[in-house]
Amino acid sequence: MEAVEEVVVLIVGAGPAGLATAACLAQRHVPYVIVERESCTASLWRHRAYDRLKLHLAKEFCELPHMAYPVGTPTYIPRDMFVEYLDSYTDQFGIRPRYHTAIESAIYDGGKNRWAVLARDTDTSVVTRLTAQFLVVATGENSAASIPPVPGLTRFEGEAIHSSAYKSGRAYTGKNVLVVGAGNSGMEIAYDLATHGAHTSIVVRSPIHIMTKELIRFGMTVVQNLGLTVTTADSLLVMAANFYFGDLSKHGITRPKIGPLLLKSQTGRSAVIDVGTARLIKGGVIKVFQGISKIKTNSIEFHGGKQIPFDAIVFATGYKSTVNTWLKNGESMFKDDGFPKKFFPNHWKGENGLYCAGFARRGLAGIAMDAKNIADHIVATMDQVSC
Repeated sequence: MEAVEEVVVLIVGAGPAGLATAACLAQRHVPYVIVERESCTASLWRHRAYDRLKLHLAKEFCELPHMAYPVGTPTYIPRDMFVEYLDSYTDQFGIRPRYHTAIESAIYDGGKNRWAVLARDTDTSVVTRLTAQFLVVATGENSAASIPPVPGLTRFEGEAIHSSAYKSGRAYTGKNVLVVGAGNSGMEIAYDLATHGAHTSIVVRSPIHIMTKELIRFGMTVVQNLGLTVTTADSLLVMAANFYFGDLSKHGITRPKIGPLLLKSQTGRSAVIDVGTARLIKGGVIKVFQGISKIKTNSIEFHGGKQIPFDAIVFATGYKSTVNTWLKNGESMFKDDGFPKKFFPNHWKGENGLYCAGFARRGLAGIAMDAKNIADHIVATMDQVSC
């Protein structure tokens, strides 16, 4: 009979959420195993992020539990420096992920009160059986790239990539490039393309808040430290942003009806931290379109009938969760889209020892909260059982 490895806590995913959970468990002396399908920790940050990326929030809102950033770290941390922080974090807490390990299935066995897990080594295809008292899903919000179905996309003869494959605008100088999606990645990629000499356009399908990083830092600080209400802070932020950026509606960009902090709290949608894109849009360097009607062989037809030739399309259209492809009875926690049924701050705990970290759409601060809550609850549950 094939041997079954028994573990107390199994953490699936070695991105920031998995690492933070492992660190919090280590601090409480709870044994765990952490598995990762890629060859490294934080593969999204290492291999699927554009070169100029920085953390969009100030560093005080981006620390993982139990370890501050080194003295001298800039307020807005570049990607490479954040990866160095994660490497130091992994070393500090002795975290040793099992790489190249993909979870095939996880099913709760009510008779044994354990999670029965099949894990496959992606190098050798050898399948290992594990049982876990607690299962932590830390694969996060950004598990797989998502490109929406667009009529004609398969016929497009130019380059069409997801933003996770984009690195720099250097390769697109002189080319006509369309960015689809106007979140932080889309707006920053559009800026990067334009400043590298690409003829850049962007599709902005929904109202967005464009803010400076200083404004968002101010808003988060006065709410967190001074007790100002979110609605009051939002009013100040919108007033300041309107003064700073002017009326962007004539350029095809409108603001949501609710403020940036409340929008983040209620929907998970972040404000766009401007890196200079707004100025280029106002100056006509970056063209804004409201939506795509269809894609043709070498051109794109937009809403309203305008047709423009393009050499490349970058889809900054986000990611999707893949947890439901392997978690076979996680109905207590996850919806069909792979996101928690419960709203923040109660989203992290399911039934039968099932937890999730990094699904709150609240960035690294949300991850830190999840990790602490999960470790505390596991310790409390173990203490209760041992009594």
